[in-house]
Amino acid sequence: MNLLTQALHLLGSGATAFITARSLRDPKTRPDVLAGFQMAEAGAVPFLEALSQRAAAEGDDWLAERLLRHANDERRHSQIFAQALKQLNKQLIDFKTLPKAADGKPDARQRSPFFEAYYEGYAKADMAPDKIDWVMVMISTHILELDAAKDFVRMAEILPDDPASLSLKKALLSIASDEKRHAAYLLEAAQRRLPYAEVNGLVDHWRERKVNALMAMVGGLLSRQGATPSLARDGVPVEMSQAEETRELIAA
Repeated sequence: MNLLTQALHLLGSGATAFITARSLRDPKTRPDVLAGFQMAEAGAVPFLEALSQRAAAEGDDWLAERLLRHANDERRHSQIFAQALKQLNKQLIDFKTLPKAADGKPDARQRSPFFEAYYEGYAKADMAPDKIDWVMVMISTHILELDAAKDFVRMAEILPDDPASLSLKKALLSIASDEKRHAAYLLEAAQRRLPYAEVNGLVDHWRERKVNALMAMVGGLLSRQGATPSLARDGVPVEMSQAEETRELIAA
């Protein structure tokens, strides 16, 4: 990674972490941030499970096993964020109940400008689990998981010390540990298929893509003064202790 990319990476990551952390710390915006995390983690599960099945069919049991564990981790992370929302008497909105746009496109909250920029140039058909290039998905996801691990640690560090936030802090640190493990196996998987130097070149390439996508996302956040889209709605009162259920999910 060249010096300019490294500088832009630090700038973009720092700005994104600051905005997200501020929104997570603010009781008014915390539900939408948690709902966004829940949606992202849950949304990755079917894709990872399909990739695991493909790897198994191709005879790569090592990769299939790790992809399946990755999917199970993401499912558990989604449940952790859902439980954090329940403590606030909130839940993720049901997109099926939202009125459809006049142009027939999905609700803007279901689209991610970041991922559109990150995977720019790749056709939707080529991103299907049964067709996506193995090394591309390994390296691009490695970058995302590696950075997510650092971001969750930063977010945990800025949370206040009230009981509810302490429970969430422990959950975020547990999730960060999982993300770091995911990043490691994905990089190893790529190194099993390509020479070391070629893998490093691809890591730099996807780091540049991440920087470009981050800068575009930060620009959008700044134009909205850090406001996040509304993703949470009123839920039902919690019947089980938040701390108890979160401990069970972390230990799973």
